[in-house]
Amino acid sequence: MSNYVGKSIQEPILDYGPPVNVVDMNDGKRAFQWSITHSGAVPIYTPQTATVYGVGGPATVNYSTTTYSPYSQTCLYTLIAVQQGKDWVVEGFRKPNLMCE
Repeated sequence: MSNYVGKSIQEPILDYGPPVNVVDMNDGKRAFQWSITHSGAVPIYTPQTATVYGVGGPATVNYSTTTYSPYSQTCLYTLIAVQQGKDWVVEGFRKPNLMCE
């Protein structure tokens, strides 16, 4: 979010769409908030061992299986802007929680 500091609020709006919330602050600044959900799957590797029997006798085989665990994390990103003419210019931002960084 730091790359938006000093730029028009139109920049993140073009990148992420309209904010989900806009709050007028007591000091004349305005907070713009975006809720962004990150999702995917984390691979979980499980080592396995098996014994196979053949003409030459038993042998141990090592292998692994992979399962995938889905995850979803919704993060709230906040940009603080000051009015300059008809535009709002980003002055700072609030970091989301640690899981979102």
